[in-house]
Amino acid sequence: MWRTAVEYYAGLDVSLKEVSICVVDDAGCVVARGSVMTSPDAIQRFLPDKGAVPARIVHESGQLAIWLHRQLAKLGLPIVCIDARLAHKALSARLNKSDKADAEGLA
Repeated sequence: MWRTAVEYYAGLDVSLKEVSICVVDDAGCVVARGSVMTSPDAIQRFLPDKGAVPARIVHESGQLAIWLHRQLAKLGLPIVCIDARLAHKALSARLNKSDKADAEGLA
């Protein structure tokens, strides 16, 4: 399922208890999707082996953003935080509004 000459991108839809994760390849095809408890270690375990670590992992600003961002950066993950208001505008245009769909849109 994972190709080596391809870049992958991950989107995280974060809530207090759970994070929805979606990983897409550079063509926009979903290669992995799931939910884990809101923990940097759980997120890191979800992501594939180091050969296919996403080139960028995106999450929205929010209650846990600073803590999560710092902890994922400490784990060496390429994390980016985007403004929640801008993300909301982009994601609201999608037909399917759910945590899984938001994670895919962020990816």
